[in-house]
Amino acid sequence: MDFKNKLAASLLFASITLPACATPAPAIDHMEPPFWWVGMRHHELQLMAHGERIADLEPHIAYPGVRIASVTRVANRNYVFINLVIDDSAAPGSFDIEFQGARHKLRHAYRLLAREPGSAQRQGFSSRDAIYQVMPDRFANGDPRNDSVAGLPDKLDRALGHGRHGGDIQGIIDHLDYIAGLGFTQLWPTPLLESDEPAASYHGYAATDHYRIDPRYGSNEDYLRLSREARKHGIGLIQDVVLSHIGSRHWWMRDLPTPDWVNYGGKFVPTHHHRVAVQDRYAARADAENFTRGWFAPGMPDLNQTNPLVANYLIQNNIWWIEYAALSGLRIDTFSYSDGRFLADYTRRLTDEYPRLNMVGEEWSMLPPVVSRWQRGKANFDGYASYMPSMMDFPLAEAMRKALSGKGEAWNTFNDVYETLSLDYLYPDPGNLVLFDGNHDLARLYSVVGEDFDKYKMDLVFVMTMPRIPQFYSGDEILMTSTVGERDDSSYRRDFPGGWAGDKVNAFTGTGLTPRQREAREFVRKLVNWRKTQPVIHRGKLMHYGPEDDAYVWFRYDEHDKVMVALNASAKETRLATSRFQEMLQGAPSGVDVLTGKTYALDAELVLPPHAAIILQLAGTR
Repeated sequence: MDFKNKLAASLLFASITLPACATPAPAIDHMEPPFWWVGMRHHELQLMAHGERIADLEPHIAYPGVRIASVTRVANRNYVFINLVIDDSAAPGSFDIEFQGARHKLRHAYRLLAREPGSAQRQGFSSRDAIYQVMPDRFANGDPRNDSVAGLPDKLDRALGHGRHGGDIQGIIDHLDYIAGLGFTQLWPTPLLESDEPAASYHGYAATDHYRIDPRYGSNEDYLRLSREARKHGIGLIQDVVLSHIGSRHWWMRDLPTPDWVNYGGKFVPTHHHRVAVQDRYAARADAENFTRGWFAPGMPDLNQTNPLVANYLIQNNIWWIEYAALSGLRIDTFSYSDGRFLADYTRRLTDEYPRLNMVGEEWSMLPPVVSRWQRGKANFDGYASYMPSMMDFPLAEAMRKALSGKGEAWNTFNDVYETLSLDYLYPDPGNLVLFDGNHDLARLYSVVGEDFDKYKMDLVFVMTMPRIPQFYSGDEILMTSTVGERDDSSYRRDFPGGWAGDKVNAFTGTGLTPRQREAREFVRKLVNWRKTQPVIHRGKLMHYGPEDDAYVWFRYDEHDKVMVALNASAKETRLATSRFQEMLQGAPSGVDVLTGKTYALDAELVLPPHAAIILQLAGTR
């Protein structure tokens, strides 16, 4: 029995009504969160009870350490919000919530669980980690029985780029050995929550039930199993979260709790994506409001987080998943599109509950001042304060992709990269940013660099040696390609070869890969596994030198080690006078390239082969 069926069964448990009358008796269709834990830092818990005329009844609880502080009723009598206080003295166990009225009564069994030891102090992902991103529907089909599910209209159709292709949680579990073997220590699947949309539901960014894994991926229990099996492989699980919007077939949309639960009264008003309006001293209020209240698409109603019931629901839901699935972090989609005051409260509440948890927000801007606004500790001109530990480093990632695609500065390939990195002073904690080679919304790296293998390697060396948390998009290790230019999601999200029975090419085993693909996969394996063992890369300082002659050099160093990284984008051999780097090279006569084992003399000059990417472990520095 899956989670949804168990929940439905619990709702029927011990339901008591008086004899039949002219109108239907009150009932409970949803109770969310479905259960909770004792020993949380925040003692308050708000339960959303939904069912026919449930607000006509008065809830009561008799359980030591648990009391009802207040009850919130709204215009829709099918909802009641029960505000509980769970004291430190409360013990794990079950109790009944009794709903009583003049003519009807019913009861609902509720559970309080014990937390896992050390849950509050769990270690989130950090610069010691490397993240592997998968799109579950396109990664591997481990259980063909759930490819199409009765009651969910979007059925399996691998011929459609926007169709469901059948990848699932079991497929990820089956290949954790592969992910761990590549050296990755964190796993970021795109959203796995139920997305009951009529078409194009595979991407998961339009949830229709916040407490249910989409059955085409598996069950809530399967998600728990993924988390447990990943930990056995030394891999943490990062959940992809959407705060700003839901899917049009979310169960709320059939019976909204309040008229303002979604923005613009449930009417589609598109956002115009003026993201700077929320931090522009000259911005029109209409632009700022449209950015945070406007909808992404007609099928994605925008949530109104200025409604405290909406805000609290989302915060509790994310805490529930962290605790339930033992998550090591969250990736928050379209972060800045949510209400700013809500985001401040959301990030504060979660980091209060889990001080060492990491969360990374998506702010798809190429401007470091725009991205840095949201990071914890930033002193913004308008006084806005967020508690978000990390953000996706779109500015630096895009600067390197442009440089290697030939769209950067014509006079010097890496100058935009160098100058973007020099703006790290804008971030309170630049080392906690997530830098990536690509993701599901971008053209494939290998295509962006014109299928130039040397440039591909340069990008990966850059991502894996910068003072950042590196994130890698699955499939890039075997040089998967896509269209470049106009946005084409289907081409960015093709099926991972070997994930389906009958695939002639199997990237997991290497069967059918070209020699170049095998070389790329081994390059990634060697690079990421080397990084895993290097504290100097995890937390060492950075010194970089202004690019010259299409060559860019930087050092990572601490009190024990120094690593020199050099890229040469020129088609010619480049000779760099090492006297320029003496601030870092003192006492290091040579270095060994960790990628090839070749020794490079550093006494007079460094000779870089054409289109080279080298990582030198410097001699005499340990």
